[in-house]
This record gives sequence, structure tokens and C-alpha cells, in this order.
Amino acid sequence: ERRLMAPPSSPSTTPIHIQRQSWENLKRTINGTINRLSPQTIKPLIHSLFQNANLVRGRGILARSLLRASQASPQFAPTYAALVAVINTKLPECGELLLVRAILAFRRGYKTRDRNVVSSTLALLGHLFNQGMAHELLSLQILTVLLDGDPTEDSVDVAVGYMCVVGKALMEVSPTGVHAVMERFRGLLHEGSVGRRAQYRIEALLKIKKQGFRDYPTIPDEEHLDLVERDDQITFEIGLDDEGLKKEEGLDVFKYDPEFDEREEEWGRIRAEILGEDSSDDESGSGSGSENGASSESEDEDVPDQELDVAQNEKKTVVIQDLTETDLVHLRRTIYLTIMSSATFEECTHKLAKMDIPQGRESELINMIIECCSQERTFLRYYGLVSGRFCLLNERWQQAFEEAFATQYNTIHRLETNKLRNVAKLFGHLLHTDSLSWSVLSVIHLNEDETTSSSRIFIKILIQEMAEAMGMVTLKERFDTDNPEPDASLTAGEDSGLALATTDGNAHPSTREWFKGMFPKDNPRNTRYAINFFTSIGLGPLTDGMREFLKNAPKLILAQAQAMAAKEAQSKNDDDDSSVLSTSSSSTSSFDSSSSSSFSSSSRSSYTSSSSYSSYSSDSRDRKRGGRRSRGSRRRGRSSRSYSSSSFDSDSSSSSREYRKNRRGDESGGKSRDRSPSPASMSDRSRDRKGER
Repeated sequence: ERRLMAPPSSPSTTPIHIQRQSWENLKRTINGTINRLSPQTIKPLIHSLFQNANLVRGRGILARSLLRASQASPQFAPTYAALVAVINTKLPECGELLLVRAILAFRRGYKTRDRNVVSSTLALLGHLFNQGMAHELLSLQILTVLLDGDPTEDSVDVAVGYMCVVGKALMEVSPTGVHAVMERFRGLLHEGSVGRRAQYRIEALLKIKKQGFRDYPTIPDEEHLDLVERDDQITFEIGLDDEGLKKEEGLDVFKYDPEFDEREEEWGRIRAEILGEDSSDDESGSGSGSENGASSESEDEDVPDQELDVAQNEKKTVVIQDLTETDLVHLRRTIYLTIMSSATFEECTHKLAKMDIPQGRESELINMIIECCSQERTFLRYYGLVSGRFCLLNERWQQAFEEAFATQYNTIHRLETNKLRNVAKLFGHLLHTDSLSWSVLSVIHLNEDETTSSSRIFIKILIQEMAEAMGMVTLKERFDTDNPEPDASLTAGEDSGLALATTDGNAHPSTREWFKGMFPKDNPRNTRYAINFFTSIGLGPLTDGMREFLKNAPKLILAQAQAMAAKEAQSKNDDDDSSVLSTSSSSTSSFDSSSSSSFSSSSRSSYTSSSSYSSYSSDSRDRKRGGRRSRGSRRRGRSSRSYSSSSFDSDSSSSSREYRKNRRGDESGGKSRDRSPSPASMSDRSRDRKGER
């Protein structure tokens, strides 16, 4: 038993231990070189990599390390592609293995809908194509797969990014293929089958294509990364749908090799040929390699960042510019965790207020609150209370929420129904608690042309939430919808010089401008549409003012037309004032002469008529006196009983005829009175007729 439990005498001298130690040293060398890689250090690191690492044996480690590094830092993909391009000219098996694994990684990411893997892998594949390692057919196949059928917004976004990377090089080798891809992008833009964000990306790509991809060079930073001549590069014609592609994962793990010494000697000859060394240098190189291997055992596996190593190597200060937005991502993560982990809204508000969010980043907090609220299954009052408390803390948060309201309303069609409902109820809570100014409602224009189905649902839920919390009477008073002419009181207040503030709860006259879009009174068609909308959602009392306006619309239109006509006539009169003033003197003199002549003629005619009237009045007085005298004589005759019937008849008939003739004479101007027979002659004639009888 003691013999079996005894440790081996010298474990470090066994072949398998030596090979494992050599494998670990090889892994540290390759990983450390990839981590320290940058455009400024690529040339010395390539020489060190060939000098200290057996790339034939460690090609699996190299491919895996490059793929992981490109997924972690896609912005360094041009540098990784430049390294592989140099290695590929000397060791094509290394470049082919990396290209095959990148294609397989793209297939796997596209099948699992992993956008991060797809975008980072395509960044590396695109720069490998720019370096001349991949064929243009592979790029065209990738673009076809991403845009075929009914693409999603993510696939369109990834395709646009990949086109920006390979566009300039692809135009040189295959302009027909680029034209076909761009036509597909235009078709998606015209069909409108993708979202608004994808449409903006396509429009930006079309603009970049029109400029000839001027801002997207084939090899960025050509001074440091253009290391291989195009004629010396080896291009692999591997397609996206090729069968038999093998990942060769066995190259990534350690395996015991019985022919380890022979392979190391073979790599020594290859390295000497690549670096241009002699046999003596080869021996010294192998010795230095073993020394480096021994020294690398004591190194730690953690490698410092690229920028820090560059600063140490060049012994000068380097300003680090963070393009990964790490601080922004960390801020969003902190806000999200704080919101979701707080027990009450006071605790959440207190923690978020202590974070000291810098100026200009208010939208990050607002958008995170809205996003968390929209993700809930039902609306939670917790988010409304947090938002309301922030609106009351500082004016900058209130302004940020007002901007967020306009943004959410304009992009509400992008949200699902449940998210839309939660967002509408959140803003409804802020409005009915007066945490948010009601001026945000000015962005709503309720008519058939400026609304969509999503925006109408948003308005419906928003107003219903406010009506439920405030009550219909209070909400109606705040909107002041009973006034068919909302500007009348405003004008009256301005004319009289009185204060415009109201004390009866009605809307301030100046605030009615906020609600003109929601309660339109500019067009009877829009008014009728708004009335039908509010009535259909059970808010009919809000439409009283619009109904009154619609009833009086013809009168108002007529009054406006008359006012316009009067204004135009007044303007014409003002234009004619100068010409009237020039002719005023002559017209005044002619008017005086004509008025004097007309006055003289009228005076004469009036004098004649007055004279005829006086004659008529005197005759009538004489007749009245004669009548009174005749009646007196008749009374006296009755008393004496001595009168004759013939004389009475003749007198009465003659008097009646005389009255009628006098009246006709008065009408003819008094001429007939001169020719009329006297009463005595008429009485004589009557007596003669009676004697004959």
C-alpha cells in the first residue's frame, strides 16, 4: 500500500508533462498577444507571435481567441483582420480555419436570432473580405440571407451595418451585386414593411451609397493596417451554404503527440524561413523560445488593457477615449436595478435622486421609468407616483417628461397594445395630479388626417383615466368645452383691461390654445369627427361646446365672410381717399349751384300749393257759414210754416251741385269755379221746367 501511494520520483520529466507545459505556454502567448493588439503595436506583436508561438500547433487557439476578441470588442475587428491577413500569407491553414469558424458562428447566431453574435461576426467577416481573404460571393450571400423574404428590423439593421463595411470594396469587384442589394433596400423602403428606425437606417445607407462610401474606407487606418499586398494574399472561395465545413474543435484542447519533437523541429524551419533566420539563429531562437516559455510560466494570465500597454511601451501619455458607452450602459443598469428593487416609491425616488444624474442625461431616467412601466402586465401606480415626485422635485425633470410625452405620442404606433395602455395611464396619472403641465396636450390634433389607430387608442385611454380620477364635471370645467367661442372672453378681457384669471374653475383663456387640437373648431368636418370620437368612448359631455359651435357654424361663417368683405371695402376706400381729395373743390361748387336752384323751384311750387290750399280753405269756410244760415232759415220757416217744397228742392239740389263743382274746381286749381253757373240761374231753370209741366 505504501508503494502504491508513493508519488512519482520526477513528474516534470515525463513527456506528457513537458508537452502540457508547452501547450499552456503557447496558450498564454497567443492570448496575451491578442489582448495587447492595437493598430500602433500590430507590427512588433506579429514578429513576437511568430518568434514565440508555434502557430501550426496553436491555430485552433488563435482562431478561438480572435473570434472571442471580436465579439467582445467589435471596434477592433479591422486590427484582428489585419493580423490574420499577415499570418494567412505564410500559414494559409490558420486563415482558412478562422474563416470557416466565423461562417459557422454566423450560421448559428442567425438561427438562434442572437443579434450580438451575428453583428460582431459579420464585422470580422467584412474586414476579412476587405483584406482579400474572403470571396465577394460570401458577402453577397450574407446580404441576400439578411434581406430575403420578410426581414425583421434587426436583420435590416445588421445588413445596413455590414453594407457600410464592405460597400466600397464590393463596388470595385462586383458593382452589379451592389446595385441589386441597393434595389432590395429601396424596395423595403417603399413597401413600408419595416419599422421607422429601419427606414431611417436605409435612408442613411442610400445617402452613404450616393457619396460613394466616402466615410467608410476599405481599410481604416491604412498607415498601420494595410500590411499585405493584394497580389500576395490568398483568397478562399468558401460560400455561406457550403457543406462539409468543419470547426475542428479538437485543435482547441491539449492532446499528447508522440511526434512532438519532430513537429517542433519542423516549426523551427518554418519560422526561420518566415523570419529570414539562419540555422544558428534558429538554434538561438529555439533557446530563446524555451527561455521565453520558462519566463511566461511566472506571468499571470490576466493581461492589462490595450491602451495601458501602449502607454507603457511608448512611455508617453495616451488619452483614452471611451467609444463603447460603458458609462451610459452602467448608468442604465443602475437605474433599472434601483427601480425594480425598491419597496416603495419614496425609497425609489430617494435612491434615484442621490445618483446625481448629470445634466443632459435626464432622458435616460425618464425613458427607463417609461420602459419599466410598459413592461408590466398591468399599470402599476408605483411608476406614476415616482414620476410625479420627480416632476415636483425639479423643473428639469418636468421638462424631460414633457419632451417624453411628445416623443411617445409621435412614436406610439411602435408599441404593442398592452405597452400602449400602460404608457397612456402613466401620463394620465401625471396630468390629473397636475404633476405635468397640460400644455403637453397641444401636440394632439384630433382629426382623421393626423391620427392613427394607435394614437386614437392612446388618447382614449388617456382621457378616460383623467375622467375617472377627476370626474366628468371637473374635467369639463378644466377643458371649458361649453364655450363655443373660446377667444371671445379673451378679447373682452384684453379690451377691458381686467385680469384674465378665472375663479369659477373654468380654463384660463390663454390655456384654451392647448386644447384647440383636441377640440377642433376650425373646420366643421374636424369638429364632427371629434364629436363622434368622444361620444363613442363615453365622454359625450365634453362635446357640448363643439356641438354648439357646429350648430352656429353657418352663422359664424357668414359673419366671417361679412367681416372680410367689410375689411376689403375699407381697404378700397382707404386707397380711393387720395383721388377723392383731389376732386373735392370742383364737386363742392357744382353741388352748391344745383342745391340753390332746386331750392328756388321747390319754394315756388310750395307757394303755389299753399295758395291753392288757402283758397280751398276759404271756400269751405264760406260753404259752412251758408249751410248754417240755411239751417237757421229752415228753423225759422218751420216756426212760420210758410215755405214751399219746390224752393226747398231747388235750393238743396243747387247747393249740392254747387258743393260738388266747387270740390272739382278746387282739385283743378280753381278754374272750374269761374265757369260754374250761379245758384240763382239754376233755380230759375227749375221753375221754368215745373211751369211747363
